[in-house]
Amino acid sequence: MTRPDSLQQEIETLRERLNRLSEASLRINESLDLDTVVQDALDSARSLTDARYGVITLLDDSGEVQDLLASGLTPEQARGCWDMPDGTRFFQYLNTIPGPLRLRDFYSHAGSLGLPELRPPVPVSSPFAFLAAPIRHRGQRVGGIYVAEKEDGGEFSLEDEETLVTFASQAALVIANARRYREEHRARKHLEAVIDTSPVGVAVFDARTGQPRSVNREARRIVGELHGPDDSAEDLLEVLTFRRTDGHEVSLAEFPLAQALSTGEAIRAEEIVIQVPDGRCITTLVNATPIHSEEGCVESVVVTVQDMTPLEELERLRAEFLGVVSHELRTPLTSIRGSADTLMEAWADLDPAEMHQFFKIIREQADHMRDLIGNLLDVARIEMGTLSMNPESIELGRVIDDARSRFLLGGGGDRLRIDVAPDLPPVMADPRRIVQVLVNLLFNAAKNSEERSAIRVTAVLEELYVCVSVSDEGKGISAERLPHLFRKFSRSETEEQESPTGLGLAICKGIVEAHGGRIWAESEGPGLGARFTFTLPLAVYAAMPEGGDEGSAEPEVSAGTRERILAVDDDAQTLRYVRDSLARAGYTPVITSNPEEVYQLVKTTRPDLVLLDLVLPGTDGIGLMKGIFEIADVPVVFLSAYGQDQIIAKAFDMGASDYVVKPFSPTELVARIKAALRKPQGRDQSEPLEPYVVGDLAVDYAERLVTVGGGPVRLTATEYQVLFELSVNGGRVLAHHQLLQRVWGLGNSGDGRLLRTVVKRLRRKLGDDAANPSYVFTEPRVGYRMPKPEPPKAAAR
Repeated sequence: MTRPDSLQQEIETLRERLNRLSEASLRINESLDLDTVVQDALDSARSLTDARYGVITLLDDSGEVQDLLASGLTPEQARGCWDMPDGTRFFQYLNTIPGPLRLRDFYSHAGSLGLPELRPPVPVSSPFAFLAAPIRHRGQRVGGIYVAEKEDGGEFSLEDEETLVTFASQAALVIANARRYREEHRARKHLEAVIDTSPVGVAVFDARTGQPRSVNREARRIVGELHGPDDSAEDLLEVLTFRRTDGHEVSLAEFPLAQALSTGEAIRAEEIVIQVPDGRCITTLVNATPIHSEEGCVESVVVTVQDMTPLEELERLRAEFLGVVSHELRTPLTSIRGSADTLMEAWADLDPAEMHQFFKIIREQADHMRDLIGNLLDVARIEMGTLSMNPESIELGRVIDDARSRFLLGGGGDRLRIDVAPDLPPVMADPRRIVQVLVNLLFNAAKNSEERSAIRVTAVLEELYVCVSVSDEGKGISAERLPHLFRKFSRSETEEQESPTGLGLAICKGIVEAHGGRIWAESEGPGLGARFTFTLPLAVYAAMPEGGDEGSAEPEVSAGTRERILAVDDDAQTLRYVRDSLARAGYTPVITSNPEEVYQLVKTTRPDLVLLDLVLPGTDGIGLMKGIFEIADVPVVFLSAYGQDQIIAKAFDMGASDYVVKPFSPTELVARIKAALRKPQGRDQSEPLEPYVVGDLAVDYAERLVTVGGGPVRLTATEYQVLFELSVNGGRVLAHHQLLQRVWGLGNSGDGRLLRTVVKRLRRKLGDDAANPSYVFTEPRVGYRMPKPEPPKAAAR
């Protein structure tokens, strides 16, 4: 071949290569779907380098491998790349390379670095040609792209390396764009979901046409309440009347929404009654806010409409409650007045037995009035946080016996079956108040079950609490009614109440929560009985037999020791309330409304506990908690108005000691603080544990440092806690319920999926093979265990 022909062939080869690069670049820019973009980039890189296999990894914000995609591999082989032995160390090494890496034989290179032998899930030749390039965006590593095994069995060339680097740079840009699009799309979906599930009606109207652009579920429900089955929206607007709170009717043109659309003025808290001719009406609270364009014109109007019917229903229930209370007070007064009149007018004609009977009626009815008024006062005190409490270390068995005696004296009958676990440790509680709770629950069970059916009372130890249950075989409770049982004014038209006023269970809830406990009800359904359970904190923490030293006991917090509590909340009123509550309880409060001051305050004041609001300006409580844990080993208790299960679970998963839903009473807050301070934070600080070493795994408890083969392993708070519990109990099986309770706390002893998910993540980060484990072993249908640690001398060697 002549030189001109050779040059022409090189030019054609370069032109073809550039065309393929251009086509690949266009293809990977056609989509904003992250998985599609990444897969296209990987397929193109593998094709242009004539590689047999390709893998691309994406990193999360902490630098850990978040996702892995493959090219030239089956789905099973791709999963094998993720799960292959020592795969974690392999990818950790590749994540540290500063630039492109082109190797004739990866096995020789890995051996020279002391890396373990790689066992890929696909057959490869020797030497094993390998080419890698980091993916960086604005100086930050976001992943890596790797190809292996040339189709012709040769080595990768410099041109292949340049091609892979080009794709890595292009992939970085499109990955960043796709991630930004995904985050914006996800944020939009989250916002739409929040708005659609909001209990307030939300609608966005076009300012020019007046037509709705979007309407959420609650707004559609409100309109549906007034909308007839055959009425159109236009027909409905023609017949609607709008009435202000002063009784003045306004036309559609005078309606606040019409004013907002025409004038661009905001409407604030306008109470409007919307009515249709057949008499149906809804009282609403209307707010409207115009959205302006850059030129200052009104583009749209956001309207919120709150249905006031629930508030009106609450007022109706309160009025009904006052009527019930009035009736309940009049009944004993009538008996007292009648008996007194008889004694005054006919005392000379009455024999002593009759007079004694009338005096007995007066005393019994006076006692009834005293109990009724006492319940009313208890509810008021619980609401104001002034319920009197005198907690002390008590034996629960004696309290249950006292409640049993009062139940028998009150005519409950000999139907109690009491089962108290032996050797129950003392609890910290006010005995008078706990007897009140038990008596309420016992009479509630008696009223809702047959006269001869058994009522069972049990008490068992559950970690740092004692669980007390009262169960019956009576009417049961429907699933719809269960969430409302402990509310004030909650009454049922078809079922008897635990007290004439419906306050008994509400009082029980207030008393139990003031002790730092929880109360809940369970029932399989109507006719299948019910079980009420509440918890009380132990007076002194004692280690469970399965873990720790038996002698490691932490005494109850005494208010006189002046523990320092840091409270963080952006609401000044809440801060004052918390400060005063802490000061009255004998603590030293340190308060701030500025999240930026928190880390400095933790360093300088060294608090014994931190109270955090979940939502703070410029940050969130969970992120703030992570930073606190990096500075100090201190319990964190959240104070939040958000009571959703998933939010509470996330807080506990990230390491919170407790979660208190606003509003709360001072007694409940102080009880929760005492319980959190009693709970040990990880280990007994007076006797640090020796490091745990098995094979390449080492856990340094003093530094909270986990390493595999000398390299650090980043774990979340929950992953570390699971590893901690398993390693300190090395050689011993921990059951699922034990791990759930120790890591996630009381009440998390039933859902094993949560534990399995964390163990799976933990194994992956440790490079442990579930099929052939070295560190975390599964005991089928029982739990998990880790091997006994190596002796100190062996570990030192």
